[in-house]
Amino acid sequence: MSTHETQCELSSSSDCPTQNGVRAIQRVAARSAQVGGGIPVNRVLPSRQRRMVGAWCFLDHAGPAVSTSGNGLRVGPHPHIGLQTFTWMIAGEVLHRDSLGNVQVIRPGQVNLMTAGHGITHTEESLPGEDQLHAVQLWIALPAAESGRPAMFDHYAELPRWQSDGFELTLLAGTFGPCTAPARTFSPLVGIDLAATHSTGTRLALEQSHEYGVLPLTGEWSINGELFAANEFAYLGRGLASLELEASTGARAVLLGGVPFAEEILIWWNFVGHSKAEIAQAQREWEEGGARFGDVAQFDGPRLIAPPLPWQA
Repeated sequence: MSTHETQCELSSSSDCPTQNGVRAIQRVAARSAQVGGGIPVNRVLPSRQRRMVGAWCFLDHAGPAVSTSGNGLRVGPHPHIGLQTFTWMIAGEVLHRDSLGNVQVIRPGQVNLMTAGHGITHTEESLPGEDQLHAVQLWIALPAAESGRPAMFDHYAELPRWQSDGFELTLLAGTFGPCTAPARTFSPLVGIDLAATHSTGTRLALEQSHEYGVLPLTGEWSINGELFAANEFAYLGRGLASLELEASTGARAVLLGGVPFAEEILIWWNFVGHSKAEIAQAQREWEEGGARFGDVAQFDGPRLIAPPLPWQA
């Protein structure tokens, strides 16, 4: 998906504040936005309150929505650098195309992982007749040593899944307990989808070197004893050994974690970079139609136009 996010600062804190010596959960309110086709999304990261969780630097929750207009999702050709786009599909079907020639439908329970590296162009659109959409799209910042790597695309139809304490859990990325997800990433991180089959609670063991956050997608949640509604992000910080969760019947959430990202990054539009010059160069090449990003074959529609840079290039 594409963003017009204009904030470029990286949060300098990877820990929660304390109140009377007790760690407080940081609440991050989502902002309403729309993606191509008018699909409503709730945007959580980046925000003024929280820029990143580990290498996770962007978090959109799209839907759950049912389109009555028949338009569905439609995001025209747009570029990326310096990141991985990570799409977790919960309901609906979306067609991905990119400038490498990949054409892939993502269905519920599957992940698309596109590594932009030096540069790539892609599109996303609902399949004809598809009126549902419920998905989580994330970006993973690439370390400087990997940010210029050749672009690539991977599709994961099978992910580690198990049941525990009335939850159905899916390991989206990283390692949890004995399970390791197949997604190829470049920094220590984890992502887990939790779906409550009935009103229930559980305790999850955490890596104390990681910082964590939980985004309720649907239903009601208690996170370490505090109540959270859908699209209210709970940032937990690092150093925790475990996490207490309680959920209402049918509730769903994603848990994100990772070692705090040590490198400063900038986020502008659809670019993640390690300097303003790097981002400005990518934007110039996109605007000039350079070969760096390439074309997406068989997409009938115009390329997205980059907004003006918020600094003097």
